[in-house]
Amino acid sequence: MTEIQKLKFDIKLKNHVWFWGSYFTLNFLRWGAYFNDYPYSFKSNLIEFSLHIPLVYFNLFVLVPRYVLKQKYITYTFSLLVSLFCIYLLKTALTYYIISENIWPEANREYHPFEINHIVAVCIGELYVLAMASSVYLTLTWLRERERNRSLRENQFKIKLKYLENQIQPHFFFNTLNNLYALSLESSDKVPDVIIKLSNLMEYVLYDVKGTKFVPLIKEIDYIQNYIEIEKLRFDNVEVTVNLESNIEDVVVPPLIFISLVENAFKHGGVNNNNLKIKINCKVIDNKMLDFEILNNFVNSQNLNLKGGIGLVNTKKRLKLIYKNDFSLKHTTKLNYYIIRLQIPIDNEN
Repeated sequence: MTEIQKLKFDIKLKNHVWFWGSYFTLNFLRWGAYFNDYPYSFKSNLIEFSLHIPLVYFNLFVLVPRYVLKQKYITYTFSLLVSLFCIYLLKTALTYYIISENIWPEANREYHPFEINHIVAVCIGELYVLAMASSVYLTLTWLRERERNRSLRENQFKIKLKYLENQIQPHFFFNTLNNLYALSLESSDKVPDVIIKLSNLMEYVLYDVKGTKFVPLIKEIDYIQNYIEIEKLRFDNVEVTVNLESNIEDVVVPPLIFISLVENAFKHGGVNNNNLKIKINCKVIDNKMLDFEILNNFVNSQNLNLKGGIGLVNTKKRLKLIYKNDFSLKHTTKLNYYIIRLQIPIDNEN
């Protein structure tokens, strides 16, 4: 048994001891006050609890798993009745030899073994304790199981989200390195500048946003603008316009959630190399939704894939995990412009 397992066992054992000790003490004080005879109450409760406890655990750990969970209710009922009868015999014998020849001293007259009233009283008493203790145990078990399932779902969510993020980041760097390779073949003097900008982008991805659920929108916009500067180096004639409203300072967003949209704009406009136009509009709607729209021109002969590549697919999966159905991602074309519009709820508390 490991140290952690031993610690968990010790905690569980302490909880059980605390429960039975508290219940015994309350019962002892109750009947001691009622009969004004605390020595008798102590002996009586000692006998009863020496039978209550085995019956409760026998029911919880043997009868319930073996019969109830397998829907063998008749067998369970029969086994429980046999157990109650055995408990009755033991209680009667212990009471007779330890306390009094009158096996039911609390009653107003002397009782003998196997009288129906005494059998019913003992069995109902045992069932009462059995039901109470089992209810407490099963309720706590259900709560622990619910918490465990919640924790498992949360871990699965984090693993899946991290997997998608890790797919997006190599995809972006692969594209950027391709651009750098193309420039190096041309012996371009732009290469050192590209390397510096790429280094800044990598620092943001690998350090600034690593393990972060949300980041300020302003930082994401800065990241996008640095990326745009790198992309501009490989185009002869490119015009990028970024329009930001003034009320976005406090907005936070998932890291790298927009970069695939920007990559997609350069991808679709890349064929139209001599005159690439990209427009980015970012605003807050009714202080509830963040509206991010990106447009790029294209030539009519281009065969556009409105579903997008792996970057857009993974971005949509990330959005689904984070926001469930509380977001909108639409792709349209209008007047030779390819348009992607993303709307996500604002959560400034993160």
